[in-house]
Amino acid sequence: MSTAAFTVCFAAWTIFSILGIQIQKDLGLNETQFGLLIATPILTGSLIRLVLGVWTDQLGGRRMQVIVMLAAAMATYLMTYATTYPQFLLAALGVGIAGGAFAVGVTYVSKFYPAGRQGTALGIFGAGNVGAAITKFLAPVVMLAMGWEGVARIWAAALVVMAILFFITTKDEPDLAERRALGAKPRSFAEQFAPLRNVQVWRFSLYYFFVFGAFVGLSLWLPRYLIGVYGFDIKTAGLIAAAYSVPASLFRIYGGHLSDRVGARTVMYWTFLVSVVATFLLSYPPTSYVVDGIDGPISFRLATGPFAFIVLIFVLGFFMSLGKAAVYKHIPIYYPGNVGSVGGMVGMMGGLGGFILPIAFGALNDLTGIWQSCFMLLFLISAGALIWMHTAIRQMEREQAGEMLQKLPELPEMRPIHGVREEGALKGHVITDWRPEDPVFWETSGRAIARRNLWISIPALFLSFAVWMVWSIVVAKLPLVGFRYTTDQLFWLAALPGLSGATLRIFYSFMVPVFGGRLWSTLTTWSLLIPAVGIGLAVRNPDTPYGIMLLLALLCGFGGGNFASSMSNIGFFYPKSEKGNALALNAGLGNLGVSAMQFLVPVVITAGVFGVLGGGAQTIVENGAESSIYLQNAGFIWVPFIIASAFACWFGMNDLSSAKASFADQSIIFTRRHNWIMCWLYTGTFGSFIGFSAAFPLLTKLLFPDVNALKIAFLGPLVGALSRSFTGGIADRFGGARVTILVFLAMMAGTAGLIWVLGQPDQPWAFGAFFALFLLLFFATGVGNASTFQMIPAIMRSEIARLEPGLSAEDQRRQAEKESAAITGFTSAIAAYGAFFIPKSFGLSIDMSGGANGALWGFLAFYMSCLLITWFVYARPGGLLHATERGLRLQPAE
Repeated sequence: MSTAAFTVCFAAWTIFSILGIQIQKDLGLNETQFGLLIATPILTGSLIRLVLGVWTDQLGGRRMQVIVMLAAAMATYLMTYATTYPQFLLAALGVGIAGGAFAVGVTYVSKFYPAGRQGTALGIFGAGNVGAAITKFLAPVVMLAMGWEGVARIWAAALVVMAILFFITTKDEPDLAERRALGAKPRSFAEQFAPLRNVQVWRFSLYYFFVFGAFVGLSLWLPRYLIGVYGFDIKTAGLIAAAYSVPASLFRIYGGHLSDRVGARTVMYWTFLVSVVATFLLSYPPTSYVVDGIDGPISFRLATGPFAFIVLIFVLGFFMSLGKAAVYKHIPIYYPGNVGSVGGMVGMMGGLGGFILPIAFGALNDLTGIWQSCFMLLFLISAGALIWMHTAIRQMEREQAGEMLQKLPELPEMRPIHGVREEGALKGHVITDWRPEDPVFWETSGRAIARRNLWISIPALFLSFAVWMVWSIVVAKLPLVGFRYTTDQLFWLAALPGLSGATLRIFYSFMVPVFGGRLWSTLTTWSLLIPAVGIGLAVRNPDTPYGIMLLLALLCGFGGGNFASSMSNIGFFYPKSEKGNALALNAGLGNLGVSAMQFLVPVVITAGVFGVLGGGAQTIVENGAESSIYLQNAGFIWVPFIIASAFACWFGMNDLSSAKASFADQSIIFTRRHNWIMCWLYTGTFGSFIGFSAAFPLLTKLLFPDVNALKIAFLGPLVGALSRSFTGGIADRFGGARVTILVFLAMMAGTAGLIWVLGQPDQPWAFGAFFALFLLLFFATGVGNASTFQMIPAIMRSEIARLEPGLSAEDQRRQAEKESAAITGFTSAIAAYGAFFIPKSFGLSIDMSGGANGALWGFLAFYMSCLLITWFVYARPGGLLHATERGLRLQPAE
């Protein structure tokens, strides 16, 4: 009965996948609006899953399931009165309540079965996903006969009938009946939400985001995709989409059985491996090739026909169904008392995938003009989930068999000649004894090793910033070499490296303790070759698809991600007395990559530096004069330096055994409130630095078209990088919080000045004042970047001493070091989103008002909030760092 109820609810939950096509025609919606409409029910059904799971534990699944179905029935029926797009969105929010039935059913059904049969039982229940196929199969027929309003009324009636049948034929779960008999109170929300602090829950959530969220997203999107790509009518598209949904639902039963029999891990590996291959093949757009053969041109075309597409979709849906069951096999076993909260959270994230992905599919269509872009996104998600899962498993295995792994040879072929003498001989870069706080150790050997790692790290980070921000120059030149992009498309290209770089930083923050600083620095430096070479190849041809340019912009984020791991790595090498200055040098001189790039690229693109290997020149007309440029050199110029730096990292850097920690060990920072506070403050400093660096060339070109912005654009990042490099010692001496307050005062003054200057655009001094105020902002951000990073170790030393009083002084120091490194990386990740939001804010402000003042007012309010937070939490009398920065001793609490 639970499966039947979930089937009816799922059919109602996905009703817009069919009705939305007719509504799109009636209202003239674009692709993004259509994607939002069909995804809105998924949003409601996802968000309420968490609370419904907990309520089911407290009140019982039988009662909650009936309430969910009746509420969804009312919303579905009232939808027939909608006439405008906002009204349909509101109705869709109500219809989405039906999606909450999953969280209720998982919690309810799992209570009736022992652990050895829960996989199969939940697999059978999850087969209610077939409701999506029922809607795709029946709704087009009913809609042709009775209109879309008839579909809504019949589906609402089915929900009411099912609610009545469910209430009559089911009973309360055993533990609820027992609790009522004993008069015991249900557990509180806080108790049930406690397991959500485990990183494992969030990893499960990512898995389900793909296996379920992508299933729902494709269920909603496939009819539109099939009509647009293959020209099917709505009835045929609905039938094919149903053919995808049916096996992707029913085989969930088999997935549960397999998980019980061979193990959920094996099923998850097969799911993600096959999904990576299938989504890669589906993401390949139809392409025509002409090869210059020996006897003349050879032409051929690669495209996925309808039959091949259906086969691949069927395979993808089959393995998604197995993965859905495998994910939920874990939950009642590892969290038997918290199935409601954990299952609700995982279900919520999966449902959010069903909401986010159709919108993303529509937006990608609008941005790239490539139908297959939806599968490109799914390829990235599935590959990311596979990598995270495999990394977590390998880390667990290494921790379990650490000593045995150390004794193994570097390569299996060396086993016959590998003895005790050879054990660890090739692992000389790992330092097992590292005591930077010991003055004797530091002076005799520690300082030299730390400096060597720092001076190898700086050039690698320098190149990372150069590659990350290279679009800020390239974008301004693209229209001159024949790329016909709108202003909005250009701002997207300028902003996307910031978005991807910031997102990668979140993961890179935790990689050094997992993989080691030497290996990770080497790999991330090599990764810079991908965007550098890609840019050089792509900009030579103005016919390069916009989608490829977007992809290359995203890949530039590899450079942005490197900052988090680089800072985390260097932080482990230095004592607290020198950490602020070392991090300032690493970050500040690394930041110089932005300025050097903005100075060097305009120079190197004027000459054929690489001769015939770099390709021919492009002719441009600028200010009435014709000239030639080699825009490809903007990417190619970094290639030899990247190769040299990668070799230097591998042969010259070290790993510290004391810095080793798993992701789970570091994830404790998500429970530290100061982690989130410092994310806010560092966004104010570094987020502004990198955002202004990305936006300044294009912003100047738009606001002051007579000024050649590329000749002076490098000066702002140069000032910011140098101020960061040479003011770290000031924060060490006077205290990071006090310096940070002065920084935000200066940034508020600079922003207010810009608002006033841009109100006087016709004045002859307007550009000079505009440029001077931006230099002030860059200088302040550099100082603030150093001072905020100096605050983090000081904060964590105080916090660990308070939170972990039972640890020895040395253990407290090590814990503070590990958490400081993780927080340093994570705050840099969040702050890096400034590289996306600041250019987009300027672009949005210019589109809406014709000027940049709208964005600047927003920045001014944000800097004011940063100032108040710094003073209240850290710098005021009684603040966390007040006594520390003034050399005072805190009196024990009475």
